[in-house]
Amino acid sequence: MFKKLLIANRGEIARRINTVAKGMGIRTVAVYSDADAELPFVREADEAVRLGPAPARDSYLNIPALLEAAKATGAEAVHPGYGFVSESAEFASACHAAGITFVGPPPEAMLRMKDKSQARKLVSAAGVPVVPGTEDVLPDVEAARAAAERIGYPVLCKAAGGGGGIGMAAANSPAELEKVFRQCTDRAKAAFGREGVYIERYFPAPRHIEVQILGDHHGHLIHGLERECSIQRRHQKVVEEAPSPLFAEGRNAALADKLFTAALTAARAFGYANAGTVEFLYSDGDIFFIEMNARLQVEHPVTELTTGLDLIGWQLRIAAGERLTVKQEDVKRRGAALEFRIYAEDPVKFFPSPGPLKVYQPPTGEGVRLDSGYAEGNTVTPNYDPMIAKLIVSGATRAEAIERSIQALEGFRIEGIKTNIPLHLRILRDPVFRAGDLNTRFLEQHAKP
Repeated sequence: MFKKLLIANRGEIARRINTVAKGMGIRTVAVYSDADAELPFVREADEAVRLGPAPARDSYLNIPALLEAAKATGAEAVHPGYGFVSESAEFASACHAAGITFVGPPPEAMLRMKDKSQARKLVSAAGVPVVPGTEDVLPDVEAARAAAERIGYPVLCKAAGGGGGIGMAAANSPAELEKVFRQCTDRAKAAFGREGVYIERYFPAPRHIEVQILGDHHGHLIHGLERECSIQRRHQKVVEEAPSPLFAEGRNAALADKLFTAALTAARAFGYANAGTVEFLYSDGDIFFIEMNARLQVEHPVTELTTGLDLIGWQLRIAAGERLTVKQEDVKRRGAALEFRIYAEDPVKFFPSPGPLKVYQPPTGEGVRLDSGYAEGNTVTPNYDPMIAKLIVSGATRAEAIERSIQALEGFRIEGIKTNIPLHLRILRDPVFRAGDLNTRFLEQHAKP
């Protein structure tokens, strides 16, 4: 096992990785920008190295600075968390070239997944069901129109190198397609440095289901069951849970088997190792592959709480060359868990609300876990994602987890900024949510202020 680990991230995920690593006897190195110098993750690590100014390009995305920090502190491995350089094959390759272990999948697997249109082609050839769409990126709007006519409207225009809902928009007609094609092309170039986009059939109100994957470098690959991530706003997840109500209590067993088989097949097609997530849409009684994420997911705690898997711990062991000793039959479901992303934002208008946390008193109680990036007195910066914390609540049943979640959210005191806690409470109290009848347009249709 590694003696020293550099954590190439910030906030709550940096703290979580730090806690797990220290529990395994690994010394930790934090890296930080000027905007984050006073945050808990910096002081909790054994060592801390300044990367640079607040902008991510000058700090958390600065590959030379990250490598220099690892070399200067003698870190043998780097855990990238999620976001920033977590899915950068360039960074993973640079780590390997420098003799530093990248805690994640092989760079070759990351490259296979990076271009989503090529990833679709690869898994489709392996027999995984994909959303009907174009095989390659589209050279111009005329090609997009022709493809849309074959697929049938509505269609979804997507950046081939995208992620996080960036460079994605739906079109219901040729006129709309022309507009969104140019819009997605411009956003893809600005966000990812390349213009390539493709289109696929747009399901107006699907469920978003994902499967946790865990594999070692010795050929052993398992899934960690599914999570439901259908509660979204502008393609960004807001609430996640495990199990999905679609599959809870043995429901739709044949479809669940198809889902898990498809996820493992996709992971093998990519040559995957370490922790990853295969994402699907569910519509009209069937599942369709949309992408695979080559990293730990924000919502991984709901899987940990319902399966007992220590995903970060296994990431580190696998990266160190150890064999995954968990067998598929060992992965059992127990209870239910929900995760709420607590954002610094107006809960009605959804405008960011950065500023000082004058009061920050997290809840406690049975089944409550908080992964937080801040403490009372810290300032939420506008430079990065506005997530303050993740509140994860578990119970013996989904109904119990929902009631515990309401109590926890009501007891979460934050003053000085606005948060989306009122939104989470509206969601939990909505009878449609409580019935488990979820889709990606839920927030448009329900839980209104």
